[in-house]
This record gives sequence, structure tokens and C-alpha cells, in this order.
Amino acid sequence: MKEAKVNKGTTVEIVDSPIPTPGPTQILTKVVYSGCNPKDWKRAETFPDKHPFNQGDDISGIVHAVGSAVSEFKPRDRVIAFHEMMSHGGSWAEYALSDAHATTYLPRNITFEEGAAIPLASLTAAVGLYARLGLPAPWTPVKDDVRIPLVVYGASSAVGSYAIQFAQKSNIHPIICVAGRARNHVQRLISPEKGDAIIDYRDGDEAVVQGIRDALKGEKLEYAYDAVSEKNSYINIGKVLDPNTGRITNVLPGKKYEGMPEGITKTLTTVGSVHGVPDDLKEFGYVYFRYISKGLEEGWFKAQTPEVVPGGLAGIEKGLNKLKDGSVSAVKYVYRIADTPGLCQ
Repeated sequence: MKEAKVNKGTTVEIVDSPIPTPGPTQILTKVVYSGCNPKDWKRAETFPDKHPFNQGDDISGIVHAVGSAVSEFKPRDRVIAFHEMMSHGGSWAEYALSDAHATTYLPRNITFEEGAAIPLASLTAAVGLYARLGLPAPWTPVKDDVRIPLVVYGASSAVGSYAIQFAQKSNIHPIICVAGRARNHVQRLISPEKGDAIIDYRDGDEAVVQGIRDALKGEKLEYAYDAVSEKNSYINIGKVLDPNTGRITNVLPGKKYEGMPEGITKTLTTVGSVHGVPDDLKEFGYVYFRYISKGLEEGWFKAQTPEVVPGGLAGIEKGLNKLKDGSVSAVKYVYRIADTPGLCQ
């Protein structure tokens, strides 16, 4: 099969590799579309000695084979899956591996293209809101007369957009969103009548801080999901979070996140925890991923708008460079594997 591997930086090579064999609890999927995430170029630069490597982790396709201990899925099922990061069998290939607990059904009303935009980012949103911040679960929403202000910084990103949708299902309001040129995208996700608001980060840090304060209308802020975690995002949040009871979760590893009041609880959202690293959230991932499938089918959970990068696996390098230069906004880059030049159909 054809497989794409990232070298140091964003250079991609397409190689011939054997089709992987699923282990007892794994699923082998024929990939129709695969997604792309900012970590795909960041890891290649941070850990160059571990590359070239297939960095793809968003699987959308059709089950080809299952391991001996898998009973939930069978060949020809439509699925999406979150591949275990930095492990064999990534999604930038004709066939990819996933663990059964991190695989779920793709409803018929959702395309494979949309499906590729969901796995990693949606689970990142869930881990941050519910495992790190400890907010009420979406199946036990808070009562209408209970106010739980929440800041989502980087609201137009895939992670931020999914966090908003989860917060809506949990009936958490006001949702105070920090975004930029994709304001219209965020506007479609929020409920202004419940106090939700959008703050434009392009107006500068002081304006962002004041905008959050204005949106709070005197209420105490105790929860913040920082889907940016750089460029002063967490510093701005630290100025408005309650200094004694505030909780913030960030998404970029390897940073100390200094400059916030000591009383604020800081956590790191690690989607790898769905696969047991650094903490074991396998059961959490199992439940939430199936709940996401339910939300897709029912219509209250929607995929970040996918944008197909031409060329299949040959388009990955272009996509990585666009992610790196910061020009991507309110869309999720996906690749149609069948568009790869020289692929045997």
C-alpha cells in the first residue's frame, strides 16, 4: 500500500509499505479520507529523530478486518477512528489501524469527508471540558437557571468549535468565545440570547481582557478552555479568571504557562490520554466517542467544515505548510486517499 511519512519539518515522502495486520483489539480500516492537525508538523520539528513517520491520526473509512477480540465492528462497517499517536499504522495510508475503543460508527447522514474532520479534535475538546475542567457532562445538562461562564479561546479552530458544541449540550452559558476573522463561523455555534459572546483577538490583548469582563457582566469566571495556548492567550485568561477558584486547561505540551495567579488550577489537555498516555482515559474515550457518533446522527454535533486538499497523500505537504503558516481558519484539511497519484484502484 501507499503510505505518507513526514520527515523533519514538513517534507513528506510517499513510500510502499505492507498492509498492517490488526492485533486482537484492533481494527484495520480502508481509509477513504484522512484528516490533518497542527501537531502533525509540530511533532516533526520537535522530535526530528523519530521521523520519517506517518503522523496521520484521523481515520474515516470502511472496516477491512478486525482483530480476534473485536465484536462491536465487522468488515464493511462505516467508521471513524482516532489512531494512537506515534504508533504503527497511521491514517496517511491506504489502510490504517485503530483500537476498538477509539473507533465508532459513522452515521449515514455524515460523509466520509466530514468524518475525517472529527476524531482527534472532538476528543481533545471532550477531554478538556470534562476530564480536565470537570464541567457537567452533556447527558446531564445544568438547569436553565444555573450560570456557568466559560471562556473558549481559539473558538473557530476545530477543537474550539467542538468545545462550544459540547458546552451547548451541557447547557453551559455564557460561552465567551475569543476568535478572529472566522467570527461568522463561531456565530452559528453560539446562543447570544443566553449571554454567549464573541471577542475579537485582533483588537489586542487589552481589548480581549476587557471584552471578556464586559461579557461576564459581573459574574465570576471559573472555567477556561485555551485551544490556542500561545501568543498571550493564557495570560489574558489569567487576568479574568477567579484567582482562587479559576481553572484553565491548555493544549500545547512542553510549556510552563507562567504568569497567572498561583491560585488558578492549570491542567494540560492531552488527547493521547484516550490511549492511556499520560493518564488512562480509555473508558472516557470509549463513551464520549460513541456519544459523538450519536450527536452526529441526531444533528446537534456537526463536523468542522472540511476542505479537501488536492492530490491525496501527495497533498499532505501542502496542507502541513498551510497549517504552519497560520493561514487556515474555521476549516479542517482532509485528504481523499484515492486521489493519490499512481494509486492502484
